Amino acid sequence: MRSDSIKFGPEAAAHRSLYNALGWTDEEISRPLVGIVSSFNEVVPGHINIDKITDAVKMGIAMAGGMPVVFPAIAVCDGIAMGHTGMRYSLVTRDLIADSTECMALAHGFDALVMIPNCDKNVPGLLMAAARLNLPTTFVSGGPMLAGHIDGHKTSLSSMFEAMGAYTAGKIDEAKLHEFERNVCPSCGSCSGMYTANSMNCLTEVIGMGLPGNGTVPAVYSRRLQLAKHAGMAVMDMLKRGITARDIMCPEAFRNALTVDMALGCSTNTMLHLPAIARECGIELDLAAANAMSERTPNLCHLAPAGPTYMEDLDGAGGVPAVMAELDKAGLINRECMTVTGRTVGENIAGARVSDSSVIRPIDDPFSPTGGIAVLRGNLAPEGSVVKRSAVAPKMLVHEGPARVFESEEDAQSAINAGQIRPGDVVVIRYEGPKGGPGMREMLNPTSAIQGMGLGESVALITDGRFSGATRGACIGHVSPEAASGGVIGVVEEGDLISIDIPACTLELKVPDDELRRRLAAFTPKSKVLSGYLKRYASLVSSGATGAVLN
Repeated sequence: MRSDSIKFGPEAAAHRSLYNALGWTDEEISRPLVGIVSSFNEVVPGHINIDKITDAVKMGIAMAGGMPVVFPAIAVCDGIAMGHTGMRYSLVTRDLIADSTECMALAHGFDALVMIPNCDKNVPGLLMAAARLNLPTTFVSGGPMLAGHIDGHKTSLSSMFEAMGAYTAGKIDEAKLHEFERNVCPSCGSCSGMYTANSMNCLTEVIGMGLPGNGTVPAVYSRRLQLAKHAGMAVMDMLKRGITARDIMCPEAFRNALTVDMALGCSTNTMLHLPAIARECGIELDLAAANAMSERTPNLCHLAPAGPTYMEDLDGAGGVPAVMAELDKAGLINRECMTVTGRTVGENIAGARVSDSSVIRPIDDPFSPTGGIAVLRGNLAPEGSVVKRSAVAPKMLVHEGPARVFESEEDAQSAINAGQIRPGDVVVIRYEGPKGGPGMREMLNPTSAIQGMGLGESVALITDGRFSGATRGACIGHVSPEAASGGVIGVVEEGDLISIDIPACTLELKVPDDELRRRLAAFTPKSKVLSGYLKRYASLVSSGATGAVLN
């Protein structure tokens, strides 16, 4: 055991004296030390229940002969941070979480780890840490929120943001807005659609780092506590068998993740996080692989915001194992990958079946023959850009319109609220990328306002920032290179024609080549006066096309 050197023998007497100060017994000191990374806090709805999950994990570890030791990880609520400077501090926490977890685990000699994340950057940050540390590690999330109900229909956080747009447009009154406010988020948990948090928790399960059910069992179900106990037991079995994180997070596991990503219709943010996690494993995951996977992977699920079903529905229909089993019928899943169960993917999904074909469509009758995400390239995004194809109205899959150019999210939001955006427009929001933001803010406010005002089937939006998993519509993010790095998006002028062809995976600025060269030669990117962590982050962060990792 790694911890033996700091627990046994005369040379470890000082360490043992400090364990005594913690109230540990000799019996506890003699056991393997298992760190539990708990992201519990009292501000994030997806994390308010994690104290209960942590207690259950502790029990599972103790029952299996380990010594559970809890330490914290931070987490930002993207919904609360949305639409103001707080969103600059969301993506940047991914690296803080990875770094601090690495520090705690190595400084204290843990033998194994159980990660308890839930929300958007918390999950990939802990997966990055797990890859770096390469210890026996399991994940158990806090679980998704139950859907809300308005007028007999299920709702979620995206419904709330779109209701705000409808209110601004005069389509609903303040009483109706308050009804949404009181009912769309009825329980603790990560927001109830296939947004970023639930996307990453589902993909953690696909990769093999979480037990079956990790991504879909609702936060308020007792089954979530049972899952947590089993996660604690599972990590002790991994420790005994010598199975570590990088034994599981192999290239084939990431290909499985990309495949299931396309079938589920996950958040575009997975195109930032999967490459960043793979990089920590020494694996290069090129965004170009996403289109190849999309071409051969049918889209089987239309969860909110793409459709009317929610995480509780996916769980009831068979969950991620049922989706994987359906894909396996077409030979799209690598069955040999190891998982935290100590069994292979193929063994885990044996016997899984779809119990509701309206939630998980059959492989031979999908929502679409191609996957839920597309990477677009062209002169406007030579390094790539990302769109959630499954959440785009059919009439907007191909669109050409005049650019309406804004230097920040706030400027765009003001124009949308003032009724200055017209059908056919292409809203361009720049200087919101990893460096230029900095922090690559999500744009749920403007995208929801466009939807709420009834412009979702006539207006497109592109940005070097990114979108919430709750976004729907022809919203293209991660445009790279970003404006702050001299990208073409920085020289788009008001009224320029922009052509979007999602089936062909192209994004083009319809400006003659010589004119584009002239603009770029004269272009000096704007800069912002920064301080604190954002200044350090902006100086180190890479392109969104490579996962916005720190160099």
